[in-house]
Amino acid sequence: MSEFFLHGFSTLSHGLIGYIIPFLFVLTIVVFFHELGHFLIARWTGVKVLTFSLGFGPELFGFNDRHGTRWKISAVPLGGYVKFFGDDSEASTPSVDVLAGMTEEERKGSFHHKKVGARAAIVAAGPIANFILAILIFTFLFTFFGKPSTTALVDQVEAGSPAAAAGFQVGDVVTAIDGTKIDSFSDMQRIVTVRPGEHLTFTIKRGDATLQLHGIPELREQKDPFGNVHRGGVLGITRKTVAGDITTERVDPATALWLGVKETWFVIDRTLAYIGGIFTGREAADQVGGPLRIAQISGQVATFGLGALVHLAAVLSISIGLLNLFPVPLLDGGHLLFYAVEAVRGRPLSDRAQEMGFRIGLGLVLMLMVFATYNDILHLAAS
Repeated sequence: MSEFFLHGFSTLSHGLIGYIIPFLFVLTIVVFFHELGHFLIARWTGVKVLTFSLGFGPELFGFNDRHGTRWKISAVPLGGYVKFFGDDSEASTPSVDVLAGMTEEERKGSFHHKKVGARAAIVAAGPIANFILAILIFTFLFTFFGKPSTTALVDQVEAGSPAAAAGFQVGDVVTAIDGTKIDSFSDMQRIVTVRPGEHLTFTIKRGDATLQLHGIPELREQKDPFGNVHRGGVLGITRKTVAGDITTERVDPATALWLGVKETWFVIDRTLAYIGGIFTGREAADQVGGPLRIAQISGQVATFGLGALVHLAAVLSISIGLLNLFPVPLLDGGHLLFYAVEAVRGRPLSDRAQEMGFRIGLGLVLMLMVFATYNDILHLAAS
């Protein structure tokens, strides 16, 4: 019995370590660059930065730089914050008493005494830094690892599928969809997956002839290699990959940068489309995940190597950048909403209105966290 217990404990510990270490690696990179964006623009505009923290809660260790900023690692590694002079909390809510008692000299370094344009730039810099990080990661991957691809060749057509109804045949090569050039089978999958129920025009090469076929992908649930269930459009075409089919194209840094921008925009576009689909009822909200899901995916992706894990960091960076731009008080987007109102009115909202806004924002963020964690638990229980 004791041997069984020790073996079980060892297996569990190995699993936790296998998830936690990749998760912390990915999250730390993303959070650091987000907060660094706030920090750099704050310094540039003359705002005094009191704290730069990775994590929340009690400080584990840290140091002070020559400008008086406390750089620290905190006990709860699920985010981070930059605290400015005049802030009452990590969410950059103003401290009314402190602001009222500032001298003229102190106001020069106070975030809340800066003009609305400077404050907006500081707040927007965090999400923008996330997008820049993603572009840089994708550029790095395309430059040093290349762009893997396989020809969009049809090896098998599923009977009764949308592909069969459209007239696809074995040996066809898809070269474009709705006028968008297709360079690989994965390019075709990306378009088909995110457009279930939509009428698509496929340009194919069949022997020496070029034809156009019309098909409508159907929505299906599919499992990835780790058993995770995903929903997306399916055409019913199979590509059998054998040795030598996958080619890796090395690209120059300028081309890699452009591909990095396109890849970042693709993730942004698909994320916004998914969110919009939730509100219109076309998508289910059960794909919304929190820290537990991210930790699980990080551990799974880490088995493919460092390149795959870094790619996940880019995707997560985009997601966090977008999330922070939502116009919800407490998030960066909520602050930007307040500053937009201030720019139009010529004066900020009242302290009472801002306080109510932050309370509503806190409630919304907490509800989202609870919902995401609930989805995570259901997902982990089913896997």
